[in-house]
Amino acid sequence: MKTGLFCTYENHYQDAQRAIVEQNALVLHAEALGFEEAWITEHHFSDFHINPSITVLMAYLAGVTSRIKLGSAAVLLAFHNPVTVAEEIATLDHLCNGRLLLGVAKGGPFPEQNQHFGITMSESRHRMLEALELVEKLLYGREVSFAGKYYQCDRLTIHPKPLQSRIPVYLATSDRDAIEQAALHSFGLMGGAPFSLDRLKTNLAHYRAINSNGAEKLVLSRFFFVSRTDEEAIEEALPFIRSFVTRMTKNVSSLKHDGNTQHLKPSANQQTCFDETYLLENSIIGSVATCRDKIKRFQDELNLGTLALKPCSFDLQKNLTSLTCYAEQICRG
Repeated sequence: MKTGLFCTYENHYQDAQRAIVEQNALVLHAEALGFEEAWITEHHFSDFHINPSITVLMAYLAGVTSRIKLGSAAVLLAFHNPVTVAEEIATLDHLCNGRLLLGVAKGGPFPEQNQHFGITMSESRHRMLEALELVEKLLYGREVSFAGKYYQCDRLTIHPKPLQSRIPVYLATSDRDAIEQAALHSFGLMGGAPFSLDRLKTNLAHYRAINSNGAEKLVLSRFFFVSRTDEEAIEEALPFIRSFVTRMTKNVSSLKHDGNTQHLKPSANQQTCFDETYLLENSIIGSVATCRDKIKRFQDELNLGTLALKPCSFDLQKNLTSLTCYAEQICRG
């Protein structure tokens, strides 16, 4: 199992410059600790997540790091021109000397993104899958012609081609059709921090029924904080968890009741996975022993490719210390 950092550029103090500087500091610290991957998220129209320009952020990180792989978690393909995405991804792969990992998603559950980009939630997944097909053809092919429902091109060749012979691709999804496409193409899967173990196991079972060789590339993100005791860790992480619950509950309540939130229900008797107690139970938060036990359970039951840690203190120094403790006492313990 590889260790990654999950980077969401939270603007806790309503200071965008500080949010960007602090997140970048965490990436540099993770690289120094020997973390193998850093995964950068994309959000739009949010004063809390200062990361709308995912390729710009990744290009900067490519220049200040040298070893850690850089992954998109994820490019919201439905909201972008796939030709532009292919060009930027190929260029990024050169900038980071072949350290690029490509994660893509449809962009939910954030209704304001669909609204302002003019893409309905019902079509965003179809656009994502079609755009990914075109991106893949453009990255490695020449004189590409494509006639899809949403995107078309005629004898198009992009330059440069990626440095890697094949950039690893991951789908951040819990949708059965998208999981099937991932399995058919041996793409990896990404599981978000709120997704329950049961939901992830179901997704992987569906994948492995189609393709038994690719699901070990699962990237699992989890809220993380380690301290001397479980109580100290929970006390430090709880303000972040509560802030997350408030924002996500508001997002989910604004969705139409048309099945869009089914993947956000951890079980039949819970409304959504955005519940404080539920999130604490499914996060890696606690003492060294508790965190080690939780990680072992995820490893044993999911056969993880990468565990992407999302530090959840509002204090940069405490997050740095927590990551150091992971590297020195949990990972090597």
